[in-house]
Amino acid sequence: MNIRGKLIIIGGAVDKGSFTETDLDKNAPKNLNFFEEGILKRVINESKNKELSRIEVITTASKIPKEIGPEYVKALSYLGANNVDVLDIVRREEAMDPEILARLKAADVVMFTGGDQLRLTSILGGTLFHDIILDKYRNEDFIYAGTSAGAAAASNNMIYQGSSSEALLKGEVKITSGLGLIDDVIIDTHFVQRGRIGRLFQAVVGNPKVLGIGLGEDTGLLITNGRQMEAIGSGLVILVDGREIKDTNLTQIELGQPISINHLVTHVLSKNDTFDLDTFKMTIKSSQYV
Repeated sequence: MNIRGKLIIIGGAVDKGSFTETDLDKNAPKNLNFFEEGILKRVINESKNKELSRIEVITTASKIPKEIGPEYVKALSYLGANNVDVLDIVRREEAMDPEILARLKAADVVMFTGGDQLRLTSILGGTLFHDIILDKYRNEDFIYAGTSAGAAAASNNMIYQGSSSEALLKGEVKITSGLGLIDDVIIDTHFVQRGRIGRLFQAVVGNPKVLGIGLGEDTGLLITNGRQMEAIGSGLVILVDGREIKDTNLTQIELGQPISINHLVTHVLSKNDTFDLDTFKMTIKSSQYV
């Protein structure tokens, strides 16, 4: 399938220019990472109409939507995008409301905030709102951007629970269906900071066709054509490739027992590095061998 839209998935704690500070107006111009290199700026630059793009911030996953939504609106406005509003959908029937659906149809970008990805999928999954997002992503010059829960929910398979410290014990990681914008990957967030690599290892060993994607905080992937991935932001992206796994004890052990895996391949991407989901080839932008 030829995907016309773009997917921007972010590991959480996206740099919003320290908008909780009271002296923001004085300090904001000094925050060069936010204004010149930040992920939100990249979202705007990649959008159809740049600063004029219609952006809807979706706060469904959050328990504090009235705080999170306005923070994104303010951050985006400092970057020159002023055609921004918040859609706080808290019940499934609201995802069928004609006025809300009309706003979604008019959007060039949707920005899904963090929170609880299971809350996000249980409220929006299978609704007209969900159907419209999938259609726009596949057939229009449209951006789905999601941070933390919004990123984890973007794939067909979604991790929604699992202790980091016990992630390599069989059955510890819980997986369900996500929003289905991209197949054959599974996404975990706050990855480096919360030590979640074991969660991806277990997710991948259960089905090595699925590529594990671990997103560090203030770090993301820009995915174009549904296949070409570019690392963006300030941190690291970890990819876990299980296609060359040689052996495991997964089916021989009881629930709660440690999992063994032989020959699991990992890749580490930083800003501007790319990865092709068709060829599984990684390209390091600043390679020492070029």
